[in-house]
Amino acid sequence: MTAQISEELIYQGKTLTLCSEPLGPFLKYSASPFKFYANCTALWRGYVGTWSIQADRLYLVKLAGTVQTDDGTIKPVGLVDLFPNFPEGVFAHWFTGLMRCPDGALLHYVHGGYYSTYERDVFFHVEKGIVLAQCTQINGQAEPGALQHYTLAGMTTFGTPPQN
Repeated sequence: MTAQISEELIYQGKTLTLCSEPLGPFLKYSASPFKFYANCTALWRGYVGTWSIQADRLYLVKLAGTVQTDDGTIKPVGLVDLFPNFPEGVFAHWFTGLMRCPDGALLHYVHGGYYSTYERDVFFHVEKGIVLAQCTQINGQAEPGALQHYTLAGMTTFGTPPQN
């Protein structure tokens, strides 16, 4: 599996790389009408979410994705398409888990998922959308000149499927 394009997390005025997928449980267990479409190997989930922590609550504030309709058409969708009553952002009450934000220089690249290791990982423990704790794990110190922050080394882009 190719390394994946990350989500983003806005926290304390900074935009962090988020190597977690908090929208996943909602899509799995809801009656979402969307079938997200992967247009490249670095984005198997078919969308990128932007998240924000405000007053210890997790919100989805932006969504950019593509879906495949029943007739095979590929079209872009955003937050308002999935949550029409919450165009400015939706409280992520469905998410419970650990969110990981890698930080610093690259220590070890793995061409799969979010498995690469960086100097630090910032973790947020979330329960039903409420951030209960935050901690930072130190993973080591990179060599001088190492790549900074989460990045992708390469990906394969798929062509547009034939339209019916």
